[in-house]
Amino acid sequence: MGEKIAAAFFFIIVGFSSIFFFTGALILRIVTRLFDPKLRILHLYTCFWASVYIWMMKCWKYEVRGKTNIKRNKTYVIVSNHQSQLDILLAFTSFFHFKWVSKIEIFNFPLVGWNMRLNNYIQLKRGDKKSIEEMMEVAEKTLKSGSSVFFFPEGTRSETGVLRPFKPGAFILAKKLKLPILPITINGTINALPKYSIDYHGVHHMVMEILEPIEYEVFKDMEVDELSEYVRQIIAKRVTAHLAGGYLNEKL
Repeated sequence: MGEKIAAAFFFIIVGFSSIFFFTGALILRIVTRLFDPKLRILHLYTCFWASVYIWMMKCWKYEVRGKTNIKRNKTYVIVSNHQSQLDILLAFTSFFHFKWVSKIEIFNFPLVGWNMRLNNYIQLKRGDKKSIEEMMEVAEKTLKSGSSVFFFPEGTRSETGVLRPFKPGAFILAKKLKLPILPITINGTINALPKYSIDYHGVHHMVMEILEPIEYEVFKDMEVDELSEYVRQIIAKRVTAHLAGGYLNEKL
């Protein structure tokens, strides 16, 4: 019962605070539109908005490692494993500039989804060929404009933490545009908030690790499928749930 009350309280706070935060985002978008075409300031504001919800939950302890691997003047194709909805909040705590590729349903959520539209994040309707083509076009334009793009190449959250096969989109773009790939690993979120769950019991430690970028020269001669598996293995070796064959009793 205590866990359900905590969950209800959390969602009530998210709902009411989102009204305030979205109003701020809307004002910021209007004020900065003439001098911030990449929407960097709005994205940083969104990072703060998302981080508030992790900071307020004392049962969620988090750490971001490897931020020195990010060069602020470079554009990356960012790829990460995907365990939980908390992955998104955790990634925002890194406070560096990128655009999400996210399923279109999230963009329709009141306030939070509307803010994603304000940020020009990239929509994708899973399983829809036309939507995938449009996503690739928008992602390519976004990368060419100098904004990094963040992909979850598994396509959906893993229910156990064991990595799914990677879809090719991110790797096609990295090869086509000759951009470095920035691998990220996320651990612990699957225990803090499993898929299809609002279970908040206990204290959970979440770690986002930004690995060394993989420069174009490393993979220029690889086929897309080979590159996809190459990056998947780099990430898999640092995902504890994957190595354990499942999320139970995950230790970081």
